[in-house]
Amino acid sequence: MNTLSSSSTPQTQAPQGCAIVVGVGDIEGIGGAVASRFSKEGLHVYVVGRTQSKLDGVVAHIRAQGGHATAVVNSLRDSQDVDQLFDQVARSGMQLKATIYNAAYLNAPRLFMNTPADFIEGNWRLTCLAGLMVGQSAARLMLPQGHGTIIYTGATASMRGKPLFAAFASAKAALRSFVLNLAHELAPQGIHVAHIVIDGVVDGQRGKSAFWGLGQLLMMIKGGEALIHPIHVADNYWQIHAQQRGAWSCELELRPFKEKF
Repeated sequence: MNTLSSSSTPQTQAPQGCAIVVGVGDIEGIGGAVASRFSKEGLHVYVVGRTQSKLDGVVAHIRAQGGHATAVVNSLRDSQDVDQLFDQVARSGMQLKATIYNAAYLNAPRLFMNTPADFIEGNWRLTCLAGLMVGQSAARLMLPQGHGTIIYTGATASMRGKPLFAAFASAKAALRSFVLNLAHELAPQGIHVAHIVIDGVVDGQRGKSAFWGLGQLLMMIKGGEALIHPIHVADNYWQIHAQQRGAWSCELELRPFKEKF
C-alpha cells in the first residue's frame, strides 16, 4: 500500500515546475542529495522511496532550505504503483521538468551457483523493470511539452560484472541498454535521457551499512578523497538537466580521482 504526505509551507516564489526523484533513502545518499539540489533550483520535488521516516527527513531538510517537496512512499512493485505516482504528479498541474531513477535492489554478494531465482528476479524487477516503467510514464508527461530530462543512476556493474554480483550486474546492464535506446528514441522529440555510471564507493548511509556493516570500515580505509560524495553527484545531475540542446550528454561516468579504472 502506498501513502503520500505533502509538505506545503509558505514560500516566497512558486515552484517552476516539478521533478521526481525515485529511490530516496537518507538525506546523505544520492537520492536525498539530488532531491535537495533540484529543489534549490526552484522545482517542487516528489521524493519517492520505501521508508516514510527517511522521506520525511529529506522533506524536512528541503523545507528548511525554503524549498517545496512531497514525500511519496511507493514500492514500485508493478505498473499500478508507477501509474499512481505519475497520476499524482499530473493532477498537480505542474510541468514535469525532470525524473531521476535512483532505485536499485539489494547489492549483496552471492555465489552464482547458490543464487536463488527470486533474488535474481528481485534485482530485475526493481533495478531494471521498474526503471523502464518509470521512464515510459515520465515520457508520456513530457512529450506533449516537448522538453524534459530523465536521468538514471548506473554503476560500474552496468558495464562489467564482477564475481559474486552476477544478479546485480545483469540487471544494471539491462537498464543501461534500455536507457541508451530510449535516449535515441526521445532526443528528436526534445526529451533528454542520460545514464550516469557511478564508479566507486558512495559516501552515504547505504554504503556504510553494506556487507553487514563492513562498508563503513572500507570507507575509513579508503579515506574521504577516495569516496564519491552525493552532493557532487547531485551537482552533475543538475548540470546534465541544464545542458543546452546543442550539446547533450547521454552517458557520463563519475569516479573519485583516486579510483582505478
